[in-house]
Amino acid sequence: MTVRRVVVDHVLFVVADLDASRVLYTAALAPLGYEELHVQDDGVSYGAEDLDDFTLARGEPATTAAHVAFSAEGRAAVDAFFAAAVSNGATVRGEPGVWTQYSERYYAAFVNDLHQNNVEAVWHAPDPVVDAPRRQGVP
Repeated sequence: MTVRRVVVDHVLFVVADLDASRVLYTAALAPLGYEELHVQDDGVSYGAEDLDDFTLARGEPATTAAHVAFSAEGRAAVDAFFAAAVSNGATVRGEPGVWTQYSERYYAAFVNDLHQNNVEAVWHAPDPVVDAPRRQGVP
């Protein structure tokens, strides 16, 4: 398995409605193993193993049209991320499947958050994924 070097240490999105965004992200990130690590009146930070890698902060102007991809441990985690996100206010950008323009091992799902940011969960499979829907184009 390829060991990936961390390129970006953390990401922060500014949101207009922290409460609604918190509901969405808390639900969507849970299947990926990320949880709320720090909660304050003006923000919430998510991560795993006490490493807060992603933060939502109340403010203006809101972050829009950004893209963030969260690592998943497998297909089930990607599928659960997608279902939880859509059930909590996200809109569909790209349903779960193998996004062949990236790789035959790239299993991912994409949603738009409440500010139209492109939020993705991706699993880099060790071998080509042959029994999943094939997706074309750039979500």
